[in-house]
Amino acid sequence: MSLTIGSPAPAFSLPATDGREIGLAALEGRKIVLYFYPKDDTSGCTLEAQAFQSLKKDFAAADTEIVGVSPDSLKSHDKFRAKYRLDFALASDEETRMLQNYGVWVEKSMYGRKYMGVERTTVLIDRDGTIARVWNKVKVEGHAEEVLTAAKALP
Repeated sequence: MSLTIGSPAPAFSLPATDGREIGLAALEGRKIVLYFYPKDDTSGCTLEAQAFQSLKKDFAAADTEIVGVSPDSLKSHDKFRAKYRLDFALASDEETRMLQNYGVWVEKSMYGRKYMGVERTTVLIDRDGTIARVWNKVKVEGHAEEVLTAAKALP
């Protein structure tokens, strides 16, 4: 499934850090940055998380919630958050249902071996739950800044 700008974001409800459940309905009325990443505590994923963390106050000023999503467990997320002092939600989709609904659970290949994994993707959702912007195959450098600019431009 590919996400279409202007279409409703697929509903979700996932366990998240801080012992809470996080979902589209609970965040309604706020802008949401969903960033999908492959694995906690790997180099690219750490740099991406740190970039979003460094801009968290700016996202909050733009009334935008940051939510990281990966198939890692909550225990893994908690360690990752503590190690890098991340204070935004990380949601766990161990069953990959949401990842599949958002079209980011894809076949990948490394050294000729095929496997399923997360394609680094970011989705900006407006206050009405509509997809405002999608970044596929994200390159980490400068990405969080670009997402912040887009979030600020939304009413």
